Amino acid sequence: MSDDYLVRIGKLIRDARQHRGWTQTQLAEALNTSQSAVNRIERGNQNISLEMIARIGEALDSEIVSLGYAGPMHLRVVGGRRLSGAIDVKTSKNACVALLCGSLLNKGRTVLRRVARIEEVYRLLEVLNSIGVRTRWINDGVDLEIVPPAELDLASIDAEAARRTRSIIMFLGPLLHRLDRFMLPYAGGCDLGTRTVEPHMIALRRFGLDIAATEGQYHAVVDRSVAPARPIVLTERGDTVTENALLAAARHDGTTVIRNASSNYMVQDLCFFLEALGVKVDGIGTTTLTVHGVPNIDADVDYSPPRTRSRR
Repeated sequence: MSDDYLVRIGKLIRDARQHRGWTQTQLAEALNTSQSAVNRIERGNQNISLEMIARIGEALDSEIVSLGYAGPMHLRVVGGRRLSGAIDVKTSKNACVALLCGSLLNKGRTVLRRVARIEEVYRLLEVLNSIGVRTRWINDGVDLEIVPPAELDLASIDAEAARRTRSIIMFLGPLLHRLDRFMLPYAGGCDLGTRTVEPHMIALRRFGLDIAATEGQYHAVVDRSVAPARPIVLTERGDTVTENALLAAARHDGTTVIRNASSNYMVQDLCFFLEALGVKVDGIGTTTLTVHGVPNIDADVDYSPPRTRSRR
């Protein structure tokens, strides 16, 4: 088996383990092997037999490798029957990623209920962990606990994970309140000045954030003498740019008016989360938001993002 396939299979095993909420030690115990062996397998540094792949899949209740049927496949569907039932689903991905970024505003413990276990969330957790934020899945891997350090270590940021998610751009709003200077990798490979990135820069510049882009990094410098004295009019009614402006306004000592804001559900949910942190937001659900900022946020917050229950 080539090294490339070993690495790809290792990533599949790691993702399946994380999806179940297991540590490498827990998987090792289920396989009657060592944690170091699991670590080597996930990194693609150990040969692995088909029997071991099957055992891992059984332990994680996840089909790691699927061997398709070579012949033709025929399906027969018999309809005319009334369907009924209920399906419980996880919380919204778009709401969760904004809340993960928003947790950087809080100096206290944040618990998010029923967080979606998806790649975007995993990448953000890898970034948060790399800068010193402690995260762990609790309540049988259903809920997520987030505890920030006293000082963030941006020099140790996981750049590879950061570049694999566009949501890293929403770190700018919270970080401008915690650091005078910092660097972030480009968001999802986007270039500074493109249509999807520039609206963020225009909005955050009103809070004293100045950005220079060199060698794949955003170099940020914060001028704390600058504050939005008049309404901020977003140049694009986008969800993430509205969320970034909200995150910047949340700890601004004063009132910030954001116009041409997105009124989508994920923006509303971030507003409700900010209110749980003690930030008052007027106009939720409209295109004009008025944020009454709180300079210091240090609270233990237990928040449930929205989820749907579908019935037919």
